[in-house]
Amino acid sequence: MITSVRNPKVQEVRALQQRAKKRRELGAFVAEGVRLAEEVVRAEWPVREVFYTEDLNDRGRQVLRELKKRGAPEETVSSSVMETMSDTESPQGLLLIVETRDIPMPKALNFALILDKVSDPGNVGTLLRSGVAAGCQAALLTEGSADPFSPKVLRSGMGAQFTLPIREMGWREIAELCQTQAITIFISELAEGQAYDQADLTQPLALVIGGEAHGVSKEATQMVTIPIRIPMSGKIESLNAAIAGSILLFEALRQRRTVEKRS
Repeated sequence: MITSVRNPKVQEVRALQQRAKKRRELGAFVAEGVRLAEEVVRAEWPVREVFYTEDLNDRGRQVLRELKKRGAPEETVSSSVMETMSDTESPQGLLLIVETRDIPMPKALNFALILDKVSDPGNVGTLLRSGVAAGCQAALLTEGSADPFSPKVLRSGMGAQFTLPIREMGWREIAELCQTQAITIFISELAEGQAYDQADLTQPLALVIGGEAHGVSKEATQMVTIPIRIPMSGKIESLNAAIAGSILLFEALRQRRTVEKRS
């Protein structure tokens, strides 16, 4: 059992929790808690190491047994060590170091989500989760967006990262991809453009959601794009990025399902 917070493994977990640079350097991230561990197992992502406390609940023990079958190395740790390793106030007693991998992009991309300098971890995670639920095929994150494998984004995403292809890209790469795939780029605007429920979201598209502070970036607006907006009563000036993005994602899903029913 690991009982010292100075143990090198404990320090490595802390570094992975706190620094995106360390996650990129080691090609790994931390998945904490029973629910996220279950998603890792379900998606069959490679696990480098498992840490757990002796008071782990039955649901967590079931995950532990499955990971053991797959040959994942295990370490028991004391409660105080788990608290040190954890990024949450109330650790559940289960923590995994998971190997980062790229989920293959679809050959024919027709529905992508672009997060343009969305820096709030909760918003990024929520948008990734909504993207999966709405049938989005990929998420492209520009520089300045929160790391999709940081602890807070993982918790907000609730496992979306394990099923959705995610790439960090510059606008030149995004433009080339959209041009190659004949994708129309829609950008979410506050006041300009067509009402979202009047736009044709059944065509191959990429939906751009801008950052919380400044909205869609200049680089995005300089591309050939179609602005769309969410009409509001006027009592509220704007919506949270995750809420606005989710509304637009599910409108695209609604339109696509309507077309499928007719065909």
